[in-house]
Amino acid sequence: MAAERRAPVIACSRLRMQTDGQGITTLVCFHGCPLRCRYCINKFSFDPETNREMLTAREIYDRVKQDALYFLATGGGVTFGGGEPLLYAPVLAAFREICGPDWHLCAETSLSVPWENVETAAGCIDHFYVDCKDTDPDIYRRYTGQDNGLMLSNLQRLVELAGPERIMVRLPLIPEFNTDADREKSERRLREMGLQHFDRFTYRTESG
Repeated sequence: MAAERRAPVIACSRLRMQTDGQGITTLVCFHGCPLRCRYCINKFSFDPETNREMLTAREIYDRVKQDALYFLATGGGVTFGGGEPLLYAPVLAAFREICGPDWHLCAETSLSVPWENVETAAGCIDHFYVDCKDTDPDIYRRYTGQDNGLMLSNLQRLVELAGPERIMVRLPLIPEFNTDADREKSERRLREMGLQHFDRFTYRTESG
């Protein structure tokens, strides 16, 4: 049963504002990621030595419910990140059944997971923050170590299933990997897919 499934939780970060969705949020970080991004700031999310707890949806709810009044007063809720939270989509769906419809649930995802995971998440997540990196397959592969075909296919299908208003695409400028021209090309392609909302920013590296 989905309610009995467990997911590896690294941490729960409370009382976050304007960083992981609307209102006041709690960020729940999961362990596990299919990508190996060159400038990853959360390498602990796939390090096998990282401490984590295997929790059910009910146990996650018990960790975050103390801030329910903040969520309801501000239109906030819980953001699932990591790592890749959609690896544990059945746990997210079970969490929604427990918390009810009033909390705003977000997911920060690469969409580099099987479509059935995305489809399950679309039924319980209010807003998706999609890390696109780049639509060019060579740039994406050099930066993440994976092909971007799955991500793009899932993104197109998610637009059709959930609607573009529920999706924010993050388009980074990544030093030594892509250019502003590459990013413009990515945005044009994504707009042709029906997407409307973009978060454009620049990675800061140790080399400056």
